[in-house]
Amino acid sequence: MQTLTALWCDVFVGLVNEYDVRELRTVAVRIAGLAAELASTLREEVTARGDVDTKSTETDVVTAADRAAERLIRDELAELRPNEPVLGEEEGGDTSLSGLRWVVDPIDGTVNYLYGYPWFSVSIAAQVDGVSVAGAVVEPCSGRVWSAALGQGADLDGKPLHVSASERLDLALIGTGFSYDQERRNAQAGAVARLVGEIRDIRRGGVASLDLCAVAAGWLDGYYEYGLKRWDWAAGSLIAQEAGALVRLPESGTDDGLGDEAILCVTPRIADDLATALKRSGATEV
Repeated sequence: MQTLTALWCDVFVGLVNEYDVRELRTVAVRIAGLAAELASTLREEVTARGDVDTKSTETDVVTAADRAAERLIRDELAELRPNEPVLGEEEGGDTSLSGLRWVVDPIDGTVNYLYGYPWFSVSIAAQVDGVSVAGAVVEPCSGRVWSAALGQGADLDGKPLHVSASERLDLALIGTGFSYDQERRNAQAGAVARLVGEIRDIRRGGVASLDLCAVAAGWLDGYYEYGLKRWDWAAGSLIAQEAGALVRLPESGTDDGLGDEAILCVTPRIADDLATALKRSGATEV
């Protein structure tokens, strides 16, 4: 499987030399850490007061903490990186792919956050012409800090990351996620039921950024999902790529039969087999 991100890496190394990707990584780590502290502080207050709204469906929630964390991130970026545009999940922003732009998910895994399930994150990435060049994913509950810069590798709390050496799809642990739309979610569950017989097992954590990081760490051998937004994958996909994963992003323009909405992140030796199994399961059709 040839990945768009691999092609981007070759094309953009020269382009990003005008930016200090190490500095961008440092900024992402610092601000994501501040937002993670705020999210932790606000969680009990948010749940006690019921400061929860919905977006696309009744199961797609947003809290006052999401909005507060994004506002903090924007304020910090305005001070440290003035005049650089920001695209965030809650407040939107400039959708142009030209130049440098920050892509922010203030709380990825809001449903987990709301329930007190300790698997959610703050995700911040710097992109150049739509390509992630630096990023950080911080887990408020554990304090774990995942980060990467283009061409500089990825690490977890300062320790280098590398994907698993899995060679067999039937022994692979695969992560996925489901749509908020009930009809589509039912169809996706059917595809998973067909896929699970071809792999070791399935995991569904509900946090795309952390699923991507889990592939980077070798905790998962692969991950796929349909319908993600740019803020869901901007930081985590770079971390996985820099750890050696093959990453196929949504709207990649590749003629691989996976569909425009697919993200596929996988250790290299099972990449082709997983892509084939996804098509066979019907995952690409929902």
